[in-house]
Amino acid sequence: MPESSGHPERTLPQSEDDLRRASERSLQPSRPPLELPGYKPERFLGAGAYGQVWVAVDRNTGRRVAIKFYMHRGGLDWTLLSREVERLAMLFADRYVVQLVEVGWDSDPPYFVMEYLKSGSLADRLAAGPLPVDEAVELLREVAIGLVHAHGKGILHCDLKPANVLLDQDGKPRLADFGQSRLSHEQTPSLGTLFYMAPEQADLQAMPDARWDVYALGALLYAMLTGGPPYRDERAIDEIQRAPDLAAQLARYREWIERSPVPRAHRRVRGVDRELADIVSRCLVVDPHKRFANPQTVVDALRARRARRARRPLLVLGALGPLLLLLVMSAFGWDVFETALSESSDALTRRALESDRFAAQFVAETVAREIDRRWQVMEHLVAQGRLHRLVEEAGRRSPADAATGEIQELLEQIDRQNPISQDDSWFLLDARGIQIARSPMQKDTIGVDYSFRDYFHGRGRDLPRGDQPPTPITVPYLSIVFDSEATHLRTVVLSVPIFGEETSEGERTVVGVIGHGVALGHFAELRADEMSGNNQIAVLIDGRHDARGRAGAILEHPDLQPLLEDPDTPVARLYLTGDALSDLERLRRLRSDRHTDPAEARRLNELAWMEDYRDPVGGDFAGRWLAAIEPVEVNNRSGASRDTGWAVIVQERYQAAIEPVARLRDRLLWRAKLALALVLLVVSATWAFVIVLLNESSRTGWLDRLRRRAGVQPASNTPDSTGYSASISAEQRPRSR
Repeated sequence: MPESSGHPERTLPQSEDDLRRASERSLQPSRPPLELPGYKPERFLGAGAYGQVWVAVDRNTGRRVAIKFYMHRGGLDWTLLSREVERLAMLFADRYVVQLVEVGWDSDPPYFVMEYLKSGSLADRLAAGPLPVDEAVELLREVAIGLVHAHGKGILHCDLKPANVLLDQDGKPRLADFGQSRLSHEQTPSLGTLFYMAPEQADLQAMPDARWDVYALGALLYAMLTGGPPYRDERAIDEIQRAPDLAAQLARYREWIERSPVPRAHRRVRGVDRELADIVSRCLVVDPHKRFANPQTVVDALRARRARRARRPLLVLGALGPLLLLLVMSAFGWDVFETALSESSDALTRRALESDRFAAQFVAETVAREIDRRWQVMEHLVAQGRLHRLVEEAGRRSPADAATGEIQELLEQIDRQNPISQDDSWFLLDARGIQIARSPMQKDTIGVDYSFRDYFHGRGRDLPRGDQPPTPITVPYLSIVFDSEATHLRTVVLSVPIFGEETSEGERTVVGVIGHGVALGHFAELRADEMSGNNQIAVLIDGRHDARGRAGAILEHPDLQPLLEDPDTPVARLYLTGDALSDLERLRRLRSDRHTDPAEARRLNELAWMEDYRDPVGGDFAGRWLAAIEPVEVNNRSGASRDTGWAVIVQERYQAAIEPVARLRDRLLWRAKLALALVLLVVSATWAFVIVLLNESSRTGWLDRLRRRAGVQPASNTPDSTGYSASISAEQRPRSR
């Protein structure tokens, strides 16, 4: 049990002489100054300014006690001694206060017996460094409850510090040293210990106030968190010590606190939350009117903090629970949503591809009929018998004379009767491949040998010029794409052989070839690019190798003509390439095989459409398309099909095909976002209401009524968990000898 000092100057640092005298007094004696009946001295505990403290064993109960002997009667302040005994007697049986067992007023030396706490004081504990936050808060809470009990008896401690807080065997605090305490109605000043004492208390004219103990509580918690009290440093101690007298020292102490920055070291301690830091700061406010009013309000603040911290996991769980549930439901909903949209998109894609395939088949048939129609026009002319005679006669004359004769007039008549395009042409070649007539007329082509052209001999390629003249075609033929010398345009030719009179052996020889040349991009009757605006177009492709040696030439496309007219157009933009061309070749081979097995038949259907087609022209036609491809086959008069090498691709923009799903997706997403926002708003509003309801710092009348209806009581109205109230009576008094 530490010894309490009786003089107010104990608040100041001791001089070297004081320390020397205290050291001399602390030499351990071998026997106590007085043998007390019923007590067996055990060991010397310590010495102070007024006597010695011994540990003894109560012979009746066997428990250890601390006996304080006041040996220096001459210098003893009996007021302090009697005040401490009186206060301890008033707080008898309070477990938060060191208990007084016995008092010997008339003994020589006087003494009093108190319970012995072997764990020492809080100051001893702090000598090893700051305490963990939770332990410090719990110690302070119990110290504050002890002060609440003392204040309930009208006792203000006025000198709370670590040395005056003893720890029992369970580490629980007990208040000690009530030598500077005052009753609440007393008007005499009381000085505490520097840096634990409120600034307004450091005045010889100050009147006792419960807020002095509140300041000391804040300083005590600050010390437990940081290792030392607020405002204390060497400069402060030196400045206070240099004052000439006690009043000046107290004035300098007040001035030092008032002009120093607000302590903030406790806020930087790991584990100190803002609410706890605010409690410490409010206890240490220089202006007493801004502090907590009394220790009970400190207990309430700590209890409210503890309740909020205890509720925090539930609040977090209550907040995260609905959010996690919402997240899980959203994940499942999103999966169902995406699956439904994906299946809908697939269904629309499949339907669009089937529609595109039907369209491709229709356009391919249209192209085939148009090719056959032109062949029929030329075959009809050949079948009249007049044309072969004119060709035979022209062959016996010079080409210049033939071009001005009847054969030229006939060709021009054919051109007038079948107008296609200004860049189209009709021409006649004799059996040697010499051009003998042309409409529209172009003299520099008359008499020119074109036997090397594919449309004359039908070998699928142009031959080197000057080679041995090949034999002409014997059936209607569709040429490869070539660069016309007459128009300088990329052109294809539909040609038909002209047979002479039947010989006696029943044979007919080819006397010439009639051809119809069409420039690429001028298949006016073949176009289907207005099928669905710019979202669905038909493209005509030649899958054979052209005169340049490349396969997949684009014959018709909505954007082909500007590309052909632009000399800087990359060649790749004029040809179908990649997987689409490979699929076309595969499709043509499968279509030509009449013994295709079921597996190949399924592959045939798969090759007929493409789900991710890229238009080679690019530009406005870039992006993803759905496409169906269909070879162009012409039915002969015999009923057999003939593959022309051409193919029709009907392509449809993917986004346009799935636009209904996209619109549905946008509507559902908008509604989902709205629903999510409403759910979050409801959850947020609910928890805001809960937080406001549980926020005990808000004490408006309607909130208090709402709390009572909800069964939520403020912490200040909650009974202390210790089972003590602030008005514990002190009917039992310590026995006196």
